[in-house]
Amino acid sequence: MSSAAATRADGVVAEGRTGHAGRILAIAEDRSASARSAVAASWVRSLTRYGLDPTDTRPPLTLTDAELREARARVEPLLRAAQASLDHLFHAVGGTGCCVLFTDRHGVPVDRRGAEADNETFHRWGLWTGAVWSEQHEGTNGIGTCLAEERALTIHRDEHFHSRNIGLSCTVAPIFDHEGKLAAALDVSSCRSDLTGAFVGLIAAAVADAARRIEAQNFKQAFPEARIILAPDTDRCTTALLAVDADDLIIGATRAARAAYGITSARLARPLPAGTVLDSFADRHEDFDQAERGLVQRSLARAQGNVSAAAKALHISRATLHRKMNRLGLHPNRSI
Repeated sequence: MSSAAATRADGVVAEGRTGHAGRILAIAEDRSASARSAVAASWVRSLTRYGLDPTDTRPPLTLTDAELREARARVEPLLRAAQASLDHLFHAVGGTGCCVLFTDRHGVPVDRRGAEADNETFHRWGLWTGAVWSEQHEGTNGIGTCLAEERALTIHRDEHFHSRNIGLSCTVAPIFDHEGKLAAALDVSSCRSDLTGAFVGLIAAAVADAARRIEAQNFKQAFPEARIILAPDTDRCTTALLAVDADDLIIGATRAARAAYGITSARLARPLPAGTVLDSFADRHEDFDQAERGLVQRSLARAQGNVSAAAKALHISRATLHRKMNRLGLHPNRSI
């Protein structure tokens, strides 16, 4: 632990081990905790890597107007692509006391949507354009931790690092640009104390869907003259997109498509026929179907055609197994 981090930890000890800060110190001292929980891992980073103090009462760092204009200009194409989705998302959640934030890759909100009646509250919490919500500055929080881990997540109330932020619930999804690089984050935040887990789940689904639509719109903007192809049957991922030119060469691929097809920037730098990539993927997908068919058939045989027993052996629901069977054209002799 660095000397700065040690000083912060001493401050936590001084506060006592019964409060929020004390819980964070206890987690930091438990070396196995960070491996068990993403929140615990972020708490440890906040305390030991960034030397933050969970009892710090200072509000988030805020950019100057000039700095905010520069930050907004750097993501202008992506921000332009996001406008309709931001409006749609706010229409869905705004009436429930939530605000919508669109941030750059450094965790700075460059655009937001919020109800006029709630603006004073959100401004006081720092949920405003120009505030810096990176994990390095604010510790564990929805925006900063999402960007640090490059995955969608929710940081709910006392999962936040700073004690002053434990009244917040923040659900965030990362946004990747047309080259598959992390570029932004989409956040829905609430200060409501009665926010239920079920409603947080609905918010998470809406945020993830909006993030995918923003990525797709930005990709289409980046390749206006290209034919945009949705990768066939890649887990129904709506952002697995390819941009194909008039010569049937792939000139662009989203992050999801790159992962599905094994496309790298180096491959895109050379002529890459679409047929070669798509045919190869189709062959791999056919092999996967054959392997899955065999697994399902063996499970059904062991269960003597009992679908419920076979589903239990496969650790999936009965409904999921029925869907797989219908897709694979399998019909057991006995279905219970």
